[in-house]
Amino acid sequence: MGIFSKLTTFYLSNRIKSINNNKGNAIKDQASLLIDLLNIGKNTNYGIKHNFGEAKDYNTFKDLVPVVEYEDLTSDINKILIGEKKVLWPDNFKWFAKSSGTTNDKSKFIPVSIDSLNMNHYKAGQDLLAQYLNNNKESKIFDGYALALGGSQQITPYSPNSGIYTGDISAVLLKNLPFWSRVYRTPSIDIALNPEWENKIDTMAMVTSKQNITSISGVPTWTIVLIKKVLDLTKSKNILDVWPNLELFIHGAVSFDPYRQLFKELIPKKDMNYLETYNASEGFFAFQDTFESNAMLLMTNHGIFYEFEDLQSGEVLPLENVEVDKQYALIISTYSGLWRYKVGDTILFKSVNPYRVVVTGRTKQFINAFGEEVIVQNSDKAISKACEITNSSFYNYTAAPLYISSDKKGSHEWIVEFIKEPEDRKVFTKVLDDELMKLNSDYEAKRYKNIAIGPPKINFVKSGFFDYWLKSKKKLGGQHKIPRLSNQRNYIEEMKKHITRFL
Repeated sequence: MGIFSKLTTFYLSNRIKSINNNKGNAIKDQASLLIDLLNIGKNTNYGIKHNFGEAKDYNTFKDLVPVVEYEDLTSDINKILIGEKKVLWPDNFKWFAKSSGTTNDKSKFIPVSIDSLNMNHYKAGQDLLAQYLNNNKESKIFDGYALALGGSQQITPYSPNSGIYTGDISAVLLKNLPFWSRVYRTPSIDIALNPEWENKIDTMAMVTSKQNITSISGVPTWTIVLIKKVLDLTKSKNILDVWPNLELFIHGAVSFDPYRQLFKELIPKKDMNYLETYNASEGFFAFQDTFESNAMLLMTNHGIFYEFEDLQSGEVLPLENVEVDKQYALIISTYSGLWRYKVGDTILFKSVNPYRVVVTGRTKQFINAFGEEVIVQNSDKAISKACEITNSSFYNYTAAPLYISSDKKGSHEWIVEFIKEPEDRKVFTKVLDDELMKLNSDYEAKRYKNIAIGPPKINFVKSGFFDYWLKSKKKLGGQHKIPRLSNQRNYIEEMKKHITRFL
């Protein structure tokens, strides 16, 4: 082990005490963090409006400050983007993480302060590595390079001379990386932030195929694309022939379960390690701290105050009142001025000593199998526009992902029932695809030149099909509705079985 590896390993080992304190003092840490947030935020426009100065504890904070979604903060964020000061947070913002998912806009802009980068994103990243090393005493992870796959939105000025820059959160993190982490990561930042994804993947494959890669971090879909590109470039059948010391894949953003078997085929190593993270534009919330469970340790002293909305009762609770195996919507307050902000994710606690969670989905119907974050508002608008352009009209539809396999790319599969069917089905499919790309920047990025996912596959069914399916489920009529989007294939697989019967 080289001197830098020894120093880095020693430095990270000191973080274990903090992690253990996090586990044992979560409630105390959360209470202290809330008071600190309120003291900092009380002189902002938002703090004055909602009387932060009168909030002395959680109960008064809860009474004074409303729970909000992104749409509720749009006007405040727009003020910051045009240069107004002290709107949500005292410090000026230089960085905004650009992400899609809002119902009103193609993209949303999440403020990212330097405090948040240091106290949350980087601190949690260090703790993840520290815990991994503590669990793997013989690890040689720092004897090679950490291959990091960035996102699809490069850093760009929000407007000329504004001093404000936007990009997806991975790009923002790369631009602000501390020195110690740059020593081990690959590829170089200029390659990682290359906005031309086809060229970027080719260059990454060329560079990393000649390096000693010991770990990979990224979304499973992009990682699969890169690994296959490396195998093609090197004429290798096994990625371990190229990266024999690969030992860890850090993944997040989408469910790993559909890809688990494929990764075992791509990386046929019995002691290969996989760690899940819960890392979003708004913050780094949790990471898998043990291999015994897929549940992730909630980071409670990393700059984020958490609340949880009970999906059954609607009651909003602090951390100390949550229960195991109950579904909650996540609400956060952060050092970037997001106050009681609904992230849009649903989680479930697998334990409360320590607090470990799993992500169970989104608060709205969605497809996010490849990081595309398509919501019902996107698909409704896209199919409506496609019908308008092709002079057709639809009765109902449902859509779900077709997952990547060893011999084909992923895509979206639709079942569409028309009142008036389009004359040309191929034209309808293309228009639908094009409209989704216009509405959703993440879908557009994943569809770019078919690198990550292919065009949608549409099953055109005869009139009456969906009512037939509902009737077979004894759910015809009333409030029962067809699930428009699902991130799993259970609905669409069951419906496809009925297509043949219905014909």
